[in-house]
Amino acid sequence: MTSPVFTPRVFSGIQPSGGLTLGNYLGAIKRFVDMQDDAFETIYCMVDLHAITVWQDPADLRRNTRELCAGFIASGINPEKSILINQSQVPEHAQLAWIFNCVARMGWMQRMTQFKDKAGKNAQNASLGLFAYPALMAADILIYHATHVPVGEDQKQHLELTRDIATKFNHDFSVDFFPLTEPVIKGAATRVMSLRDGSKKMSKSDPSDASRINMTDDSDTIAKKIRKAKTDPDGLPSEAKGLEERPEARNLVNIYAALADQTVAEVLTEMGGKQFSEFKPILADLAVAKLSPISTEMARLVAEPDEIDRLLTAGAQQARDITAPILRQTYDIVGMIPPKHV
Repeated sequence: MTSPVFTPRVFSGIQPSGGLTLGNYLGAIKRFVDMQDDAFETIYCMVDLHAITVWQDPADLRRNTRELCAGFIASGINPEKSILINQSQVPEHAQLAWIFNCVARMGWMQRMTQFKDKAGKNAQNASLGLFAYPALMAADILIYHATHVPVGEDQKQHLELTRDIATKFNHDFSVDFFPLTEPVIKGAATRVMSLRDGSKKMSKSDPSDASRINMTDDSDTIAKKIRKAKTDPDGLPSEAKGLEERPEARNLVNIYAALADQTVAEVLTEMGGKQFSEFKPILADLAVAKLSPISTEMARLVAEPDEIDRLLTAGAQQARDITAPILRQTYDIVGMIPPKHV
């Protein structure tokens, strides 16, 4: 029996929990843009169902979903090239997630480090949705038969679970129906760190606004934050090994490399020997040139919520052309009688 040939298809998503940062842009959105020009079908999602695994103010959730959509488009995601959706408008995500809740094992979920991190010591008060989050993530990917997912290192465990769920489903029902999705982890800044502490990930939840560059920051704010970013007293090395044990220096070099579409080695060949008093202004100019047009376009799009809603409705219709037949086939495999209109 020959294995099916799956259409090369990319799926990925970001939670609309507010406050897009440079970390979101370099770690995810910039790579989304690059992949839409490769030989893939691309589907990008505002995962609002995932967002409500912890409490969200309804008005904030709606605003943040539209702002994230604006960020996607302003960064270069083209709704004519990529399917752009918010998760809750495509009900097959949640429907397939229930099937996967019945395929995945409790032990698999209990090993998920993200649940442990988010639930903390008060796991008994965490939502059931937070615990089952990885099964929904698997459904997000596999409802499209996605073959590739651009992820950061912190999401790699979830993608491994997605592959486990696909493998178990295929084995349990003696089919070769769901693909074993491949992670795509590449780029100089797949994990952007805090500007105040190079050992911590850049985060919108950090109490210090100086720790991050927000995608809504204006040019002066971007430049000021880079000038004040924590560094060490040594100059830039000429080789990457010279950045070992220098987390703040490595972070700024990675950011430069990602913004300039260069490798770290290329940056250090060009910049090696410079002091941070020289390098930071160069990095600030590059960041302003790359990011300020995005923040300007985001502001314009956010001011037109009806247009964003129109684009998301159109995206959901395109998405369901893919997801409805896959769900119908899944129901048939499991033994359910699907409604004829699905």
